[in-house]
Amino acid sequence: MTIRRAAVALAAALTLSVGAGALPAQAVAADPIVKPQRGTINPHKVKWTSAKPYKKGKYLKVTWWSGPQQCYALDHVKVKETRKKVTVTLYEGSVKDNGFCIAIAVKKTTLVKLKAPLGKRKVVDGAK
Repeated sequence: MTIRRAAVALAAALTLSVGAGALPAQAVAADPIVKPQRGTINPHKVKWTSAKPYKKGKYLKVTWWSGPQQCYALDHVKVKETRKKVTVTLYEGSVKDNGFCIAIAVKKTTLVKLKAPLGKRKVVDGAK
């Protein structure tokens, strides 16, 4: 990629990220569900912002902030379940050969399947 193309791509990305708030609500796409992809570089714990029961508590929808998917990917999720709580730990790493990455915050969501429905158990972030 030439320097000029990189500059044009960066300008377009910045324009889209700054102007995204001006789009009508129906024009903004819903957050896609991210699936783990093993083999990222330097996977590490990342804090999540919310974990909501889904499908009658058989799953959790876990949301966190990260970078673009082509640069930073969910490597794996660890879940520890007890009678009183469910601990969810997200591990994210850099994508191999990711090339040019822009600094932009991306809201990501993944589905976590539980061994037993959540019920009244507390959900805890394993990265804190």
